[in-house]
Amino acid sequence: MSLRLLSRYALALLFVGAGLLHFLRPATYLAIMPPQLPQPLLLVYLSGLAELLGGLGLLPVQTRRLAGWGLLALLVAVFPANVYMALIHEQLHIPGWVAWGRLPLQPVIMWWVFRVGGCGGRMV
Repeated sequence: MSLRLLSRYALALLFVGAGLLHFLRPATYLAIMPPQLPQPLLLVYLSGLAELLGGLGLLPVQTRRLAGWGLLALLVAVFPANVYMALIHEQLHIPGWVAWGRLPLQPVIMWWVFRVGGCGGRMV
């Protein structure tokens, strides 16, 4: 298996796994939902569905670019929840280094999606 294919499968698995967790453990995601957002449970389920579909969409070449752009948009949309989680990490009993450490990983994951999703015109 080539490194490109392995990278694509790993990223797809990451998003599919995260998407499933939205449905299996919604309370985890509800806890980090900024309070000013409406219908938090619906947003948890919608973001989980988007992660599932985006992750699966990375696999076939026909849907890869659309999935990549969709996942990039999703990562931008969920960033406020990651910031909120970092701000309230003590209430959630999450170590500060974990909560704050996730934030700089977001651009790295976005770059990975950009490369694997063929968003720059070249598919890997």
